[in-house]
Amino acid sequence: MAPPPSAPGKRGVVLERDELTFQGSATKPPEAALDVVRAYVRKAELVPVARLSTVRRRVRLVDATGTRVAEVVDDEVSVRDGRRVAARFREIEVEVPSSNGAEGADPTEGIIAPLVTRLRGAGAGAPDPTPKHIRALGPRAIEPPEVSPQPLAPDAGAKDLIQNAIAESVAALLHHDPLVRTGRDPEAVHQARVATRKLRSNLRTFGPLLDPEWTEPLRSELGWLAMGLGAVRDREVLLERLRERAQSLPASDQRSAASLLQLLEGEIDELRKKLLADLDSQRYIDLLERLVEAAHSPKTLPDADQPAASVLPALATTPWRRLRSAVRGLPETPTDPELHRIRILAKRARYAAEAVAPVAAGAAAFARAAAKLQTILGEHQDSVTAQAWLRSAKVSGKRAFVAGELIALERLAADDARARWRKVWDALDRKRLRAWMP
Repeated sequence: MAPPPSAPGKRGVVLERDELTFQGSATKPPEAALDVVRAYVRKAELVPVARLSTVRRRVRLVDATGTRVAEVVDDEVSVRDGRRVAARFREIEVEVPSSNGAEGADPTEGIIAPLVTRLRGAGAGAPDPTPKHIRALGPRAIEPPEVSPQPLAPDAGAKDLIQNAIAESVAALLHHDPLVRTGRDPEAVHQARVATRKLRSNLRTFGPLLDPEWTEPLRSELGWLAMGLGAVRDREVLLERLRERAQSLPASDQRSAASLLQLLEGEIDELRKKLLADLDSQRYIDLLERLVEAAHSPKTLPDADQPAASVLPALATTPWRRLRSAVRGLPETPTDPELHRIRILAKRARYAAEAVAPVAAGAAAFARAAAKLQTILGEHQDSVTAQAWLRSAKVSGKRAFVAGELIALERLAADDARARWRKVWDALDRKRLRAWMP
């Protein structure tokens, strides 16, 4: 199984992609492979749609020491529809182990470029990154995705924008589900969590135009999913943060710091197992079914038939007013939980502005300013969380000493965020950023 290839910043003949290999029979897909595509398949039954027969020839290239440096693979592929051969094509690939080149080196130099030049001289055509299964499926492989936001007309109705906002987040969740399961993308859990949070926030923001009997159960289930994703993500952020902090400790403390953080790694492993169990549950599959349905046909009230530009900006002002009221009600020295609450409200105000931005000029700029407030208060909360974990770690001796060193560093970081957040708030609390609000 080959996820979509990507080669950021590289052009020409080089294609980078992850390939997943599963053990199984030739008669049915392995269960592990089905798990990876579960979000797209859900309750549907998989059936054969094409059979590929491949005659493969390999030529391994080695250097003077006998070490393999590349492999030329020549595939002749037949696409069968029953007993009939529906199509044939030939594909030549030059595969280079990723460990061969130094980090940052251009893989087209040294090995690949001369090989490609020689193959083209022998008659090979221009590179085509289309995977075999895409060629085999033909037009079916380029059908529109099941869930995809659509361009909005200037006079779009509120229902159209609501549907689009939901579809955008549902599509993001479906896209990142396989990446969460495989664990190969460090941002996958984060992006799935963001999609889930945006869905909950948008359902709240658009609540006055939605059927509450439909909205509230959906928000509740999204809250359940967000908890599982959040538990893993929060610990991932904490581990990354403490690893970076530990690098500033004396060399004599590095081993104890690594031993301390092994406890956190163990927590992440356990939380990840629970998350994967959640993703394999019928409850999650049912939630995805409801989300896909919501992306196509949200249960709106009659007022949602009005033009989006006339009704939605007013709904997006409510989260802002709650945020402003909460900030004005803070004491001179807010507590950590109070600042965390401000961060949550800033996030809701940001998501609401982003949702109505297609019909509210200026909302995007407001959202960017709210994101800056969310970021600095997030830095503060991450520091508070780190200190709490370090204090709760059941360690002694050298590891306890290292935990104390890290706590001191985190206190400095928290104090710095406290000293700066008001300035960021003042930048957000400007009338010109709210000109789009009624």
